Amino acid sequence: MTPLSHIRNFSIIAHIDHGKSTLADRLIQVTGGLSEREMSEQVLDNMDIEKERGITIKAQTVRLNYRASDGETYTLNLMDTPGHVDFAYEVSRSLAACEGALLVVDAAQGVEAQTLANVYQSIEHDHEIVPVINKIDLPAAEPDKVKAEIEEVIGLDASNAVLTSAKSGIGIDAVLEAVVKRIPPPKGDATAPLKAMLVDSWYDPYLGVVILVRVMAGVLKKGQQITFMQAGTQHLVDRVGCFRPKIEQLTELGPGEIGFITAQIKEIAQTRVGDTITDAKRPAAEPLPGFKEVQPVVFCGLFPVDANDFEKLRDSIGKLRLNDASFSFEMETSAALGFGFRCGFLGLLHLEIIQERLTREYDLDLITTAPSVVYRLELTHGGGEMELHNPADMPDPNRIETIAEPWIEATIYCPDEYLGSILKLCQDRRGIQKNLTYVGGRAQVTYELPLNEVVFDFYDRLKSISRGYASFDYHQIGYREGDLVKMSILVNNEAVDALSMIVHRSAAEARGRHMCERLKDLIPRHLFKIPIQAAIGGKVIARETIAALRKDVTAKCYGGDATRKRKLLEKQKEGKKRMREYGSVSIPQEAFIAALRMGDAA
Repeated sequence: MTPLSHIRNFSIIAHIDHGKSTLADRLIQVTGGLSEREMSEQVLDNMDIEKERGITIKAQTVRLNYRASDGETYTLNLMDTPGHVDFAYEVSRSLAACEGALLVVDAAQGVEAQTLANVYQSIEHDHEIVPVINKIDLPAAEPDKVKAEIEEVIGLDASNAVLTSAKSGIGIDAVLEAVVKRIPPPKGDATAPLKAMLVDSWYDPYLGVVILVRVMAGVLKKGQQITFMQAGTQHLVDRVGCFRPKIEQLTELGPGEIGFITAQIKEIAQTRVGDTITDAKRPAAEPLPGFKEVQPVVFCGLFPVDANDFEKLRDSIGKLRLNDASFSFEMETSAALGFGFRCGFLGLLHLEIIQERLTREYDLDLITTAPSVVYRLELTHGGGEMELHNPADMPDPNRIETIAEPWIEATIYCPDEYLGSILKLCQDRRGIQKNLTYVGGRAQVTYELPLNEVVFDFYDRLKSISRGYASFDYHQIGYREGDLVKMSILVNNEAVDALSMIVHRSAAEARGRHMCERLKDLIPRHLFKIPIQAAIGGKVIARETIAALRKDVTAKCYGGDATRKRKLLEKQKEGKKRMREYGSVSIPQEAFIAALRMGDAA
C-alpha cells in the first residue's frame, strides 16, 4: 500500500480540442506506463468513435509511477475527462475522486466557454488548480496574453503556469513536478471502516461489471464481502486492480487510491454511480454524499428501418445502457414507423454518438424522430401535472391549463466581428440577453434561451456563422410557461405522428410552411394528387400539393372518334378520385430522415 504522502490524484480539464488527451499520452509515455511500441495517439480514448472524432466521451483513469526531482517515487492517478458540454456529468464524477486538476488552455485560443464551466466545477470541489498553457510551439501562440486572460476571466493566479507543447513533448517534466509539488496528497484513515466511492462502472463481456472506485477510508481487499449502501446489495470482491493503462492485478486498495474491482455482478443497474461501497461485516456509519442523478434533457424515438430488426435493436440498446447510465429508453409504437423506443439523452451530441454506436457496433439501420425536450403540462379541473416526452402523446388542448418548457442559461464566447450575427441568432430563438462583456478582445455573451430552440441545430448554426470561432456552454435554469402548441403534419389528410412537434405559436407558421415545402420535394409523386398540410388542432396553417402522375391511357387509341378518347380520360378521372379516397401514400424512409434532419432551417 502506497503511503498517502506519495499519492497524487488529479484530473485534466479543458475545453474541447485544447489537448487533454495528447497531454495524457505524453505523461503516460514519460513515466513509462507504456513502451514506445505500445503507444498510440489518444491512448486513453479506446472507442473507435472517440479516435475518429478526436473527442473524449468516457472519462478514463490511469496509474503512473513518477520519480520526482527530490528522489522520491510518487503514485499519480490521472483522469482524462471529456470537454464537451453533453458529457459534463463524466467530468463531475472524475473531479469528485481527485484533489487537484490540471487546467489545460490552448496558447492560441485562450479561455473558452467550456474551460470556465469545468473550472467552476473544480473550484466547487475545493481543488488545487494548476494552469497549463499548451501548444506554445504554434505560430499563433500568445502565452503571456493567455496568462492574463486566465487571471482576468477565471481569477486564478497564472504567474507560475506551466508552459508546454504536448504534441512535441516540451515541458512534460515540468507538468509532473507541478503535480507532485502543488497538488495536495489525499487524506484517509486505513484503520477506519471501509468507505469507497463508486466513480464509474461499465460492462466487460469477460469480467462482468467492472467498477471504478476511489477509496476514501479503510482498505478494499480481494475476497472481501462488500455492501453497496444505496442499492442495499452484497457482493464478494473477486478481483482488485488498477490501469497502467494495461490492467494490473493488486491484492488491495488503500485510502486515497483509485482502482477497479469486479464482483461477479451481471447487471450495471445494480452499480449506481455515486454509491458508497463499505465492508459488509464492519460497515461505515453513513454513506458519502453521492452525485446528483443525471436527468435526460433531449428525447427522440429510435425505430429500425426494417421492422424485423426490432428484437436486435432491443438487445443492442440494452447492451449500450450497460455502459452508459445517462441513457434511458422505453418502448413506443408509431403508426408510420412501427415498433421502436423512446430514448432520453443529455444533449444532441450524446444522441448522435448513441445513434452512431448502434449503427456501427450493432449493424442497425435506424430512423430517428425529431428531438424534443420534456414539457410540463398543468391540466384543467384538478387533473394535476404531467410530463410530456413525446409530442404525439399531447392531450386535448381543452384539457391543458398551461405548458411549461425548460430554459437554459448559455454563455457564448466569440470574436467581436461575429457578435452581431450571434446576437441575431439568439434573438430569433426567443433568447433574453442577460450580459455582454469583453474579455481579452473577445465578447462574452450570456443569454437565457428555451432549450426547445437549442436542441435542433443551434450549435451548428452558431459554428457556421462564427466560422467555428464561437464556443458555447449551457446549464439548465428551470421551467417557464410559454405559448406552445402542437403542430401536426398531415399527408393525404392523415396525421404522421413521427413528424408532429411542439413549437412556439409565433414560429409555428414559418416552421409548418418549411416542413410542407420540404416534404413536397421528398415524397415521390403518386397517380393521384397528395395534399401536405401543417395544422394546429383543426386549423391548417400551411399547405402544399404534390401533383398527380399521369398515365397516358389514350396511347393505344389511334384514329376513330374523339369521344373514345374522352371516355377513357373520364374513366381515368373517376379512378383517380376513388384512388385518392382509398389509396395510401408511401413515404420513403429517406424522406422521413431528411425531413427530420432539416431541423428548423426556417
